[in-house]
Amino acid sequence: MFRRILIANRGEIALRIARACRELGVKTVTVYSEADRDAPWLDESDERVCVGPARADASYLNADAILQAAEQHDCQAIHPGYGFLAENAVFAARCEQQGITFIGPGALSIGRMGDKVEAKRSMAAAGLPTIPGSDGALGSADEAVRLAERIGYPVLLKASAGGGGRGMRRCEDDSGVMRAYDEAAFEAASAFGNPELYLEKLIEGGRHIEIQVLADGYGSAIHLGERECSIQRSHQKLIEESPSPVIDVRTRTNLGKKAAKAAAQVGYRNAGTVEFLRSPDGELWFMEMNTRLQVEHPVTEMVTGVDLVIEQLRVAARHRLRHRQADVRFTGHAIEFRINAEDPDAGFRPDPGEIGGLTVGRSARSGASVRWDSAAREGYRVAPHYDSMIGKLIVHASDRPAAVEAARDVLDSMRIEGVRTTLELHRRIVRDAVFERGEYDIEFLTRRGLVGTGQAG
Repeated sequence: MFRRILIANRGEIALRIARACRELGVKTVTVYSEADRDAPWLDESDERVCVGPARADASYLNADAILQAAEQHDCQAIHPGYGFLAENAVFAARCEQQGITFIGPGALSIGRMGDKVEAKRSMAAAGLPTIPGSDGALGSADEAVRLAERIGYPVLLKASAGGGGRGMRRCEDDSGVMRAYDEAAFEAASAFGNPELYLEKLIEGGRHIEIQVLADGYGSAIHLGERECSIQRSHQKLIEESPSPVIDVRTRTNLGKKAAKAAAQVGYRNAGTVEFLRSPDGELWFMEMNTRLQVEHPVTEMVTGVDLVIEQLRVAARHRLRHRQADVRFTGHAIEFRINAEDPDAGFRPDPGEIGGLTVGRSARSGASVRWDSAAREGYRVAPHYDSMIGKLIVHASDRPAAVEAARDVLDSMRIEGVRTTLELHRRIVRDAVFERGEYDIEFLTRRGLVGTGQAG
């Protein structure tokens, strides 16, 4: 195992990694920006080092400063968490070149899966069904129109090099494709440095299902079940749960086996997530693979008992998987709520500021447990420079109805003062009849009218 690692992230994930390292007896060095100089999560690290000013591109995305900090502090490895440099193939390659272990997959895997077109090709070759669409990057708007006419409207134009909704456009007809093509390509180039687009059939009423996999690089890979991530706004997840309300045991077993086999077949190493879109008729189509730890990993940990960060560290240290597929047991139901400093009724406008008070909710229901993953506390300032997430509230109970009931109790008793948050939206969602029945899809928030119509400024 490593003697010392550098944590190249901030907030709750930096805290999460530091605690896993402590459990393994690994010393930690955590980087921070000038804006985070007094951040509470730094108290959990053995050492800390400033890598730049508040701007992320000058600090948390400053690969030169981070690699220099790792070398100066004698770190054998770097854990990137999620976001920032976590899926940067060039950074992973630089780590390898300098003899520093990148805690994640290899640069080749990151690059292959980061290119959505190449990812589709790789996973199709490994036996996963892919959404009908272009076989490679599109050459022109005219080519996109010809393909859209062949597979049928509506379609999505998507950025080959990215995600999160940037460079994505829904098109209903030929004229829509022609109007959207240049705009989407410009946005993709601005966001990802690559204007290439590809096209997919738009599956309406779809659900976002993802499979957590672990692979050790020695040919062994397992899955840890699925997560349902369909409650989203602007292609950003708000609530995740495991297991999915619409995935039965047989489907879970078959889909998980295929995802793990595909990961092993493409030479994947460490934790990863294979993402699918489920059509209303139950068909599951591969969308993409995220080559990092996911924000929503706690729901998987709650239902399987497997600590994903510890497993990441072990695999990165060249240990073989210590879990076999037959060892994995799924117990109960877990739901995660992302608590963000945003105003849902004003287009999810961020609301940075100082937290005047914070009380984590509780449930008195028998068998229910609550996990609060956060570095925030009273007096903590939500900075305007970074993601607005305050923390993740995870509720676990014996089954989904019990988890939903417990979530209502916990959300009702939780208090965050000083900034607007998504708490009230979550309270509305857990009382919505469609959510309660588990019948939602990725258009849930829009269709149910649970958020206001204001636009973010």
